[in-house]
Amino acid sequence: MALKEKRGPEPRINREIISDKIRLIGADGEMIGVTNVAEGLRVAAAAGMDLVEISPNAEPPVCKVMDYGKFRFAEQKKFQEARKKQKVIQIKEIKVRPGIGAHDLEIKVKAIHKFLDEGDKVKLTLRFRGREMAHQELGMAVLNKVREQLGDKIKVEHEPKMEGRQVMMVVAPAKH
Repeated sequence: MALKEKRGPEPRINREIISDKIRLIGADGEMIGVTNVAEGLRVAAAAGMDLVEISPNAEPPVCKVMDYGKFRFAEQKKFQEARKKQKVIQIKEIKVRPGIGAHDLEIKVKAIHKFLDEGDKVKLTLRFRGREMAHQELGMAVLNKVREQLGDKIKVEHEPKMEGRQVMMVVAPAKH
């Protein structure tokens, strides 16, 4: 069987430890001291456990006598719990027009509130059609009205910017 390579982020165990001297921690957490790997392996074998390299970058590397299977299981549990708590921020898009009615705008603002409460960013797109391009100030007025209605609940990430026939603005939830 070929020699095992170091497995990514997993620690080295038992005979994979390559250092001459190690700082050894016993199974119950007491510091045994600086010793060689052979002595560490002997202590681990006597306890019926594994010698695990905890801190490989320390001088000398820190190794602990423990049950490696239980250690890996606990690490996987921690990793899964951390993944559960992560929130993927999405960018939701709301489209409006320069001639939007007051009530329609209120409904759009409620939707923006909902997205912001969920922690998502919102991209407001205001599209001009035909002769509406001659009255771009009406479009800017709509975006300013939305910004005003959202108040201090938002942080504007991208100010309103003209891109072709549309104006875009990106808002994110304000950090309180």
